[in-house]
Amino acid sequence: MVHAAETFKILICDPVGLRQGPNGKADFSGVKAYIEAKGGVFHNGPVNNPGDLELGRLHFFYQPHLSEKDELIAAAGDGQYDAVIAAATFLPPETVFMFGGVRIGAGTGNMGSRSWGGGDGEGGAAPLMNTPGINSRATAQMVMKALLRVLPDLPMEEMYKRVAEGAFDTGRDLLAYPTAKLEGRRIGILGYGNIGREVAKLAAAFGMHVVVYARERHRPWIESEGFEYAVSPREAARAADILSVHLGLGPKNPVTGHPINRGVVDEGVLYALAPSAILINFDRGELVDVAALGKALESGQLRHAAIDADLFCHASTKALSGPMQPYLELVARFSDKLMLLPHAAADTDHPSRVQGAKQAVDQIFDAILHKRVVNLKGSLPSGYTDGGTKIAAGVGPVSSRHLLAVAQSEAATGALVQDASILAAFWQKLASVPPEQRAQILAQDGEKATLATNRLATTLGRQALLGPYQD
Repeated sequence: MVHAAETFKILICDPVGLRQGPNGKADFSGVKAYIEAKGGVFHNGPVNNPGDLELGRLHFFYQPHLSEKDELIAAAGDGQYDAVIAAATFLPPETVFMFGGVRIGAGTGNMGSRSWGGGDGEGGAAPLMNTPGINSRATAQMVMKALLRVLPDLPMEEMYKRVAEGAFDTGRDLLAYPTAKLEGRRIGILGYGNIGREVAKLAAAFGMHVVVYARERHRPWIESEGFEYAVSPREAARAADILSVHLGLGPKNPVTGHPINRGVVDEGVLYALAPSAILINFDRGELVDVAALGKALESGQLRHAAIDADLFCHASTKALSGPMQPYLELVARFSDKLMLLPHAAADTDHPSRVQGAKQAVDQIFDAILHKRVVNLKGSLPSGYTDGGTKIAAGVGPVSSRHLLAVAQSEAATGALVQDASILAAFWQKLASVPPEQRAQILAQDGEKATLATNRLATTLGRQALLGPYQD
């Protein structure tokens, strides 16, 4: 617990709201009010005089302008802040936060502070945490937005122009614009985490054939949701029209020192795709071998690539850095085949950012006040207890805690029992009679059973009871 003579300082180095406020700047008012309601203090700016801070309180210092390595080291290299909340900003190893850090979002590759042993959270004295699932749906929707810019390949702007000019005859001219729908296309998805699974669900809703690569332990769950399992990235890519990457960088290779998934989308994976395929990497830029990508674009093996990765510009020198930088070399040759985003897919949704920031604030309070770590990444430091996981409703795996919560709702359990019972009785009855008697059963109970099927599927979806089980 915090003692009356103690003060804790927490750095917030990314925006905690993305919608513009009345002053034209990102609106942080929702998170400020949340911190104050919990008994914390919100400061719009850096620590000026630590001696003036109110004792016995958690003080949050909002500095979303910090982005460069030298700026962050100058601000937090001497342990001036006890903890940190970040989103896209890369925290260099030299930064020190002795009570931990939270990344708003799923991955933690940018959380490089030595206080928790770097982005994988292994071996540090402070805990590393994240807020998984907060922006999973926003990212998955942006993946589909990127895909729908290319397929179906109907030139809508050209057609609009012709229609607006009165220069189109549907009967004569429409035949000059053949296209093909997404239904039946094969999409390979690398990764079965929260974002990968959300992309798979959206792709399935479009009638696409979904193939997912993940670790073997995920196979029964992938197949239970109607997706095909692939044993390797290359197998997931085989003959696929689209490849979407959601693996994360993974832990470091002890030999090379690089993340194990760095460059996993290599020449072999790209050339396993169907000719004229589409690559979407809205995960980490380092997951794709950029030289292999250039070769695939040049040969026509890829018709389009959409990449979403961090790009930083030094405030004074204007020097560029970040995982997007290598992709810029492709722009001159393939600008018509590329869509490059500055890690915007997961980080431009205002409600998701506010929700994630509030959850991060809760996690900081838990870690400092109670030594309880929620959504731990990596190893649990000495003196802390593991508080389990907290994830956005309806995203990610089903847990025993989740099942128990549903069981406490009489309405939900009653609906599940009623409709499951109707279906069990119907199918048992239908399977137990000779084929010539089944028409009569279908006439009597077919509509009732189909309604029960739809209601059961709806209840399962609304109660977030679909997906892998994980405790």
